[in-house]
Amino acid sequence: MNNKRYQHILFDLDGTLTDPMIGITSSVKYALSYFNIEVEDLRSLCPFIGPPLKTSFKDFYQFTDEQADVAIAKYREYFSKQGIFENTLYQGIEELLRLLTENEMKIYLATSKPQPFAQQILEYFHLESYFTFVGGSTFNGNRSEKADVIQYVLDSTDIKTRSDVVMIGDRKYDIEGAKANNIDSIGVLYGYGDEEELANVGANKIVTDIKELSSFLLTGNIPI
Repeated sequence: MNNKRYQHILFDLDGTLTDPMIGITSSVKYALSYFNIEVEDLRSLCPFIGPPLKTSFKDFYQFTDEQADVAIAKYREYFSKQGIFENTLYQGIEELLRLLTENEMKIYLATSKPQPFAQQILEYFHLESYFTFVGGSTFNGNRSEKADVIQYVLDSTDIKTRSDVVMIGDRKYDIEGAKANNIDSIGVLYGYGDEEELANVGANKIVTDIKELSSFLLTGNIPI
């Protein structure tokens, strides 16, 4: 990855802009209780943060497609009323978004979370004005994979040159989605993925914290 400034910055939401641990895991616990599956430690449900919900319910609990659909409906029942607000903005994110905007970079959201929920979260944290476009999944599951969401964002905007675009996220799905769309990616280590996960799928750059992310986006360098 050359030292260059990107003009179009795509951000993941969960684990990148905000820490949604309590809201997501509580919503999953609520959904699992419908199937008489009890979870004592919410932290055991952290692997649900990042991938599409249907994939997680099927992979982690061997749900059928039909069971996973019911679980998602129960999840959203809790999340839409309470879980959406059990969320924390990472310290330094608003300052980063402000600096990028001041440097005339365009900012986009590309999340596997349903688009209306994503918009509501940005509004809750008063961040919506920084974003040129908000891209998320659909409730019916037609656009849930991260690669599809990224493609949707690219197709819905005036981005002409993909070498000017970078995807930023904390999980392998963000990096794989960027690769599928021929754009660069930056993995962040303050979310829910580790360095091995991000390196194994070929992140172009991996940063430790928001300070390093800000420096790299603005100057192409990482502070010593």
